[in-house]
Amino acid sequence: MKIVLFGASGNIGRPTTEELLRRRHTVTAVTRAGHVDGLEHKALTVTTGDVTDAAAVAGLAASHDAVLSAVGPRIGQENDRATIVGAARALIDGLRRAGVTRLVTIGGAGSLRTPTGTRVMDDPDFPALWKANAEAQSEALDLYRGVHDLDWTYVSPAAVISAGERTGSYRSAGDTLLTDDDGNSRISYADYAIALADTIESGTAIRRRITVAY
Repeated sequence: MKIVLFGASGNIGRPTTEELLRRRHTVTAVTRAGHVDGLEHKALTVTTGDVTDAAAVAGLAASHDAVLSAVGPRIGQENDRATIVGAARALIDGLRRAGVTRLVTIGGAGSLRTPTGTRVMDDPDFPALWKANAEAQSEALDLYRGVHDLDWTYVSPAAVISAGERTGSYRSAGDTLLTDDDGNSRISYADYAIALADTIESGTAIRRRITVAY
């Protein structure tokens, strides 16, 4: 496939770029700086682009098979809503202009449901630092759920996503937070990247949110 990947230099975007290249896809990697340090490949093109600009999204997406967005703000440094919701609006508009229907986007875990039916982000112990991000991710998901002419998939990670080993193993579900036998919900960046690549390749979970975790 020919895939545009926004946010290719981030903690999620870089391993996802590497995973897609490992699978022999052609990747147009989009970053704010226009480079991904230390990553070169014959099937990789790196360019600059603003994922919150619909015209820029349309121009980059044209002639590609799919778009994957791994863009998110750096907590405490940027306006969560402007980045997350702005990206959702521009991706929807831009893909329509480009005539590209397949979109996979990273999401947040805050809007996932616990076994009691409440949202993760409504727990009194939910970190205040992440609340604005979670609310923005939830708003973006609501925007996607109103879109019926694009084949979007919103992929929420586990409650904890961090550096770690690439095991090649994960579980998936719908809107409910996945936990292990000890009540922990986690996944590594590398295995989340595998899940994103699997999702864009399989063409499943159309117009749905899914979540992945160990």
